[in-house]
Amino acid sequence: MTLSPAALSNGAASKAMRIALFAATLISGSLGASAAFAQASGCTDIQPMLLQRKSIGERISAATAGGKKQIDARRACTDFGALVTNGDKLIKWAQANQAWCQVPEQFLASMKEDHSRAVKIRTQACGAAAKQAQMEKQAREAGAGGGAGGLLGGGGLTGVTRLPQGAL
Repeated sequence: MTLSPAALSNGAASKAMRIALFAATLISGSLGASAAFAQASGCTDIQPMLLQRKSIGERISAATAGGKKQIDARRACTDFGALVTNGDKLIKWAQANQAWCQVPEQFLASMKEDHSRAVKIRTQACGAAAKQAQMEKQAREAGAGGGAGGLLGGGGLTGVTRLPQGAL
C-alpha cells in the first residue's frame, strides 16, 4: 500500500520540512548573537535535534519527490515515526528551556502544530502498513494451504505461479 500525497495532508511533508528549516534559522539566529553565553548555558543543545529534523524532512520529501509521488506505507510509518520522536524531544527541550534560552513562543507554537500533524500522518501510515502486512500474511497462508488463491490458480500476492511438471 502507498500513501498518496493527498493522504499526507496536502503537502504536510514539505510543510514539515519548511517548519524544520524555519526553526533551524530562527534558533540559530537568536542563539548566534551570544554564542559564548549559549554554549555555557546549554542552549545549543537544540541544534543537533533541529539538524536531525531537517534530515528527516529531506528524507520524506525525497521519498515523495516533493509531494508528487506516492510513498510506501511502511516507509512513511518509519519516517514519520522518527519525525514524531524528534518532535517529542524538541518540544520537551523548548518548553524546559524557553525562558533561559529565550525560545520564542511562535517557535514553540509552530512546533506543536507541526508535531500534531506528524502524529496524525504517522498514525495513518502505520495503520496502512499494518493492514498491508496482514493482507500479505493471509495471502502467504492461503498459498501454503495449497488453495488456488490467485488468478489462474497462481499464488495470489506471493507472486508464485507453478508450471505443470513433465513433458509439455
